[in-house]
Amino acid sequence: MKAITFRRLEAASFSHSAIYVSLLICAFVLGSPQPATFILGMAHGVMWIGMSLVCLAAARARIIPLWLAVNVVILGGLGPFAGSLGFVIEQRRRTRPGRIRTADQSLQLKVNDRRYQHR
Repeated sequence: MKAITFRRLEAASFSHSAIYVSLLICAFVLGSPQPATFILGMAHGVMWIGMSLVCLAAARARIIPLWLAVNVVILGGLGPFAGSLGFVIEQRRRTRPGRIRTADQSLQLKVNDRRYQHR
């Protein structure tokens, strides 16, 4: 689970959104040229399945909140922009002063506090 981080999931979500935009442009603006539309459609579908599975595992590991994982899983197939927007909202929540920390962040703060107390 160390390979799954919030930043990596966020980057994958934005990549998924870029692939989806490319698919929309290819399909509707450029007149659906083949095989480009097929390749982008498959990339979107496979990436949505992968993102869904990884986000559910990340929610179980408390890397991302459950609402964000559900957002990616439910809305990601129709429009991955919702998942990317969810990551932006969660990033702002995480950097907001006075917010409640997750268990992992609290543990890291305790470890850091102990290091400073021993000096």
